[in-house]
Amino acid sequence: MRALVAALLALGFAAAAQPRDVLTIGITQYPSTLHPNIENMAAKSYVLGFTRRPINARDADWALVCLLCETLPSLENGQAARETTPDGRPGIRVTLRLREGLRWGDNTPITADDLRFAWEAGRDPATGFGPAEFYRSAYELIVVDPRTVTLRFDRVTFDFAAMGDFQPLPAHIERPIWQADPRAYRTRTQYDTNPGNPGLWSGPYRVASVQPGSGVNLERNLAWSGAAPAFRSIRIRTVENTTALEAQLLSGQLDMIAGELGLPVEQAAALQRRAPSRFRFEFRPGLIYEHIDTNLDNPILADRRLRQALLLALDRPRIVAQLFEGRQTVAHGLVNPLDAMADPDIRQYPYDPARAVALLEEAGWRLAPDGIRRNAAGERLSLELMTTAGNRSREQVQQVLAAMWRAVGVEARIRNEPPRVFFAETLSRRRHQALAMFAWISSPENVPRASLHSDEIPRAERNFSGQNYPGFRHAEMNALLEALPIELDPAARRPLWNRLQAIYAEELPSLPLWFRQDAHIWPAWLEGVRPTGHLSPSSLWVEQWRAR
Repeated sequence: MRALVAALLALGFAAAAQPRDVLTIGITQYPSTLHPNIENMAAKSYVLGFTRRPINARDADWALVCLLCETLPSLENGQAARETTPDGRPGIRVTLRLREGLRWGDNTPITADDLRFAWEAGRDPATGFGPAEFYRSAYELIVVDPRTVTLRFDRVTFDFAAMGDFQPLPAHIERPIWQADPRAYRTRTQYDTNPGNPGLWSGPYRVASVQPGSGVNLERNLAWSGAAPAFRSIRIRTVENTTALEAQLLSGQLDMIAGELGLPVEQAAALQRRAPSRFRFEFRPGLIYEHIDTNLDNPILADRRLRQALLLALDRPRIVAQLFEGRQTVAHGLVNPLDAMADPDIRQYPYDPARAVALLEEAGWRLAPDGIRRNAAGERLSLELMTTAGNRSREQVQQVLAAMWRAVGVEARIRNEPPRVFFAETLSRRRHQALAMFAWISSPENVPRASLHSDEIPRAERNFSGQNYPGFRHAEMNALLEALPIELDPAARRPLWNRLQAIYAEELPSLPLWFRQDAHIWPAWLEGVRPTGHLSPSSLWVEQWRAR
């Protein structure tokens, strides 16, 4: 492969050979679904950033901005008002007004009825929409006029203006499918059965065609009423093997690699040293949390001492230094140090194999002659470790983790899956047997209810919505996750955040690894891309991208 890369560099294929009205982007994952409200996956968010718009989102400056709305609701402008709910609790009424002239790709107007359908479907647990807490809290939606709705919430939250993933869905297409069978809707939605239907899309681009598992082709949405995008079409190609992804970039098959789902930083840095002038490189730290989810239904991992021992046995600073050129930040919890609510004093787990061994011994795991520990029943301390197949960086990390754990008597059995299977089937249905390594992307001060509240454990009766993949159950954590959103005073939220981080560091439902930098690689002729570093992908502002 090194010889191939060298040959491609020598040939010096010019990115300019690609027509400037077509942009071809490489990513490492294929979306498991294109439905905006079903399952959270970075690949889906990136693709949908071109083709649909939420009500509002946080931009590259981390400011909340309107995308489909006219004005952000606030208490000051009267579009939000405190009230008392019918059962006597403090609530809030929020009015949303859609911008004039919004249309689906089939020229059908986007109206308040599309917001009402999204709310109706989300309120039904059988549908399996997320975020489930939003739909539970929004107990009433009133259509005021064709462009205006009022939502009534049964609690007052500090981020009431942020609608998250709540967005209109094309009621004229999707409502009959949902009404026929809410539980089967997630497998019958036209977002997956007929994604080329223009009426599904509300962004500058629409999906023209898909090649399942390998690519999505986008064309300009002629019904788009915003600023015209520069490119006639955008081709998004999934290349799960990062070495092959780099080779396709160098050969001119790709114009750019998305930082949100691209080359690991060490691979991108090596490419920058070899080809410093062919591409533009930006290494962006962000709210991207690389970690290992446990499965707490596994009797071995149910013992907190075992989870703590696993983390103590890992020399994470050395891994970051040697595998990532020191570009990642070692994580001590799930809140990034860049976030205003990060607690610098939470418990840390320095590399301490002696302490790890002591905890394993205390938990009843004795070293056997073959170097692997066994308990009193003779069971081996053997854990399956999964991640996304084809990601060279994660696969290297797996080998290092396995070696470090073996040094204290723990066997790691590596088994990987393609991302679309890993996220859509294994994690979403909690089929991982022990350990699953991947990343969460969050927004500033994002309350992690979906991944930590016991109500968010995926289960059949909720059609497997929720992202609490470890199956973490902790009464005080539940209470904090319920109290945090409704505390409006930032100073009063801080002790709640500190306690949440302390519980997480003590219980370790997931093992913190590091906070990632993303490596964005663009052609020299592309301008206007601004990485956000958080949950809202850069593709939401594709209208600003231009060919020089």
